[in-house]
Amino acid sequence: MFRLEKVFQNDDKFFINSLIFIKALIILLSVYIFSILQRNTIYELLEFNIYIESNFYLFSIYFATIYLLTNIIITKDKKYKSNFLSYLRNDLLPFLISMVISFSIFFLFKINFKLNLSFLYLIIFIIINLSILNRSTSSLYNYLINSNIIQRNIMLVGNINDIKKIVNENKDKINVYKCCLINTSDINIIHKLRMDLKIPIFGKNEDIRSILEYHSLGQIWILDNKKNDIDAYLKSVLKFSVDILVINIIDESNLYMENVINNKYKFRYFEISKFHGFNLFIKILFDKILALFFLLLLSPVIIISIVCIYIEDGYPILFTQDRTGWDGRRFKIFKLRSLKSEKFDKTVQVTNNDKRLLTIGKIIRRFSIDELPQFINVLIGDMSVVGPRPHMVEHDIKYSAIFSGFLKRHKSNPGLTGWAQVNGLRGATPTPDLMEKRMKYDLWYLNNWTIWLDFYIILKTFYIIFKKPK
Repeated sequence: MFRLEKVFQNDDKFFINSLIFIKALIILLSVYIFSILQRNTIYELLEFNIYIESNFYLFSIYFATIYLLTNIIITKDKKYKSNFLSYLRNDLLPFLISMVISFSIFFLFKINFKLNLSFLYLIIFIIINLSILNRSTSSLYNYLINSNIIQRNIMLVGNINDIKKIVNENKDKINVYKCCLINTSDINIIHKLRMDLKIPIFGKNEDIRSILEYHSLGQIWILDNKKNDIDAYLKSVLKFSVDILVINIIDESNLYMENVINNKYKFRYFEISKFHGFNLFIKILFDKILALFFLLLLSPVIIISIVCIYIEDGYPILFTQDRTGWDGRRFKIFKLRSLKSEKFDKTVQVTNNDKRLLTIGKIIRRFSIDELPQFINVLIGDMSVVGPRPHMVEHDIKYSAIFSGFLKRHKSNPGLTGWAQVNGLRGATPTPDLMEKRMKYDLWYLNNWTIWLDFYIILKTFYIIFKKPK
């Protein structure tokens, strides 16, 4: 529902930064609780004045703020680690630095503060709480991985020996090798490798688009041993929407370097989606809030439309169809039915004066009311409010054979509205020229996406819907 595997797709910065803010809040909360319970009972926990008048109030504000800033400056990790060394570096070191800076500020500005045995108890209480938080977050992170909520589904691409080397070595638990692609079409070699590695192996002549969809792949790793021709491998996967990483499997790295895979191999991003991390989480949260808001606000419009459809043409009320989503994964899109219930070719796009349209269908399509059930798709997690419009699977297959970059449109969730729609490409795209124009607008959006661009597209969509047609 929240696409957490995409939030964690390329690094753990969102999880790490969230944890930093939680740590600062834990410090504030610890001081708050301690200052009240020091001389009072649990029934006074909501008495905020006791905390403000305590000896620890100013100290807690300075200390928590400095701890937050120090942790942000010190923590450069892109991958979450739960070992003891990380605990010392990311918890206790900022704790000691913040303590020294806080006392220095109190001394320089002559702020009154009493050092006594209670203060020592407070420090112990804070350290215990931070330790509990550290263990809890480690358990949560492992749970998310073990439950396949934030796993990275990966296709390995390279020669046979390099693939064997990677598969048989220890790996980060978050990385899941779903399948491999080798640059051969020899059935015997492919079959032998499948028996050895116990995972699906595919040759260069396979339908990669179907493989990506079936295995729900999010990353492709090109294994570079400095001898093989990685351009040949890149050529076979470059037109698809998943992130591509080039892994240097010759020059081994160390534990403390950035851009390290499996604590061992350096890598570089060859092509990566902008939709990951904190910004994606905000977009998803924004999507859920908007979807709930509009479903509640426009429920009378939806109910009236349902009644009109039923009176004019009976059941079914909803129209569902397979569409292509993020990374080429299929999903069922929901629409209010605007066409007659008689049999016809559903892959033929609807035009303005289409004879298949119901009378109510013309109205609900004019104001995009037929699209409102797609807010349910947004709540489920298959769609976003803003993104490239999802096409029929048949159209994706057709146009991906014409335009090399067509499948790159799937680098994010599809949307109810998009950059192409607010630039005059709303509705049917019956010709390759129109489809190419839409594709170019969609690719521009994917390469330039920001939260503010989404806001702009939403506002412009309302303007276009209610603008008087020419």
